[in-house]
Amino acid sequence: KRRAVTPTSSMLAVVTSALLAFASPHAHSKGPSRVAARSSATVSMGDPLLLRAAKGEKVERPPVWMMRQAGRHMKVYRDLCEKYPTFRQRSEIAEVSTQISLQPYEAYGTDGVILFSDILTPLPGMGIEFDILEKSGPKIKALRAAEEIKAVRLMDPAEACPFVAETLGDLRKAVGDKATVLGFIGAPYTMATYCIEGGTSSSYLEIKKMGLRDPELLHSLLTKLAENLAAYACYQIESGAQVIQMFDSWAGNLSPIDYDTFSHPYQKMVADKVKAAHPDVPFITYIAKSAALLERMSKNGGDMVSVDWTVHLSEARERMGMDVGVQGNLDPAVLLGPPELIVERAHDVIKQGGGKQHVVNLGHGIEPTTPEENAKLFVDTVQAYRY
Repeated sequence: KRRAVTPTSSMLAVVTSALLAFASPHAHSKGPSRVAARSSATVSMGDPLLLRAAKGEKVERPPVWMMRQAGRHMKVYRDLCEKYPTFRQRSEIAEVSTQISLQPYEAYGTDGVILFSDILTPLPGMGIEFDILEKSGPKIKALRAAEEIKAVRLMDPAEACPFVAETLGDLRKAVGDKATVLGFIGAPYTMATYCIEGGTSSSYLEIKKMGLRDPELLHSLLTKLAENLAAYACYQIESGAQVIQMFDSWAGNLSPIDYDTFSHPYQKMVADKVKAAHPDVPFITYIAKSAALLERMSKNGGDMVSVDWTVHLSEARERMGMDVGVQGNLDPAVLLGPPELIVERAHDVIKQGGGKQHVVNLGHGIEPTTPEENAKLFVDTVQAYRY
């Protein structure tokens, strides 16, 4: 029977043994070259590892970062919350956002450093005010009337979010070519969900009702959001983001016909605009509960699909084709397990990824109760692997 293990020196011995045994499927036949590969990881090769992998280039090992890697599972973040008690302070004061963004990079050496922000951050620039309460989450005055949606305006990202540009520029300076800086946006449907529901929801009935009763009104909001979000993504790229991830977090709650009507076309509108302006910047799409949507996601104009943990990564690759990159997809709950299981499952994800255009990540955001030692073990395990 497995039980939770508090990391100690004995744990490190187990991990070291496991890494030596499993770090490469060819470990025993390629000893000298593995040493060379480890040495090459410290040598600058131009673009950082994650960026090269996301572009589909051949890499010596899989890169790794974790969604929500900067946040409440880290004590340094919780301590900072005492000084800056609101989320918007932490995400909209550039110096603080930069500090938080770098915390997991400094603690774990992740290959990706993602902007600490929120998908709702650009909304005020569109004329939509919001707040994020510590316990209950986002709060927005719900948009349900035609005149309210008509009032949504095109944003000027530089005017609305100058702190984002400052943070991204500072992150690029801080990590150089040792890590890849990621920006992110919400997808139009998920952003519309927050705007119409007035915050989080368990059923998403208000936006679904609008789509059924007044689809043209919903389409008008989605179109405005798509235009704004494409501009915001381009602004992030021009400010220093090397990869963009788009979160359509709630699209997995749609039926296929409604996904094809209200989500996919607007994902594609954003991706097409961003890729037209910045064709060499990798574009990743993530949807929670997306196992049934993989083929559709792979055709939205982006470069990679971030896969959740409800489907084998090898199956996802088979269904989407090897021309589509993948990110993921360890179940975040595994990081609450014993060290040997974390190592075993991390290796399984790497092997299922197929060794091409694969960025190792979790299948969802890291759980706030995750021990920091386990997060580091996950990162270390992936970084010790050699193709």
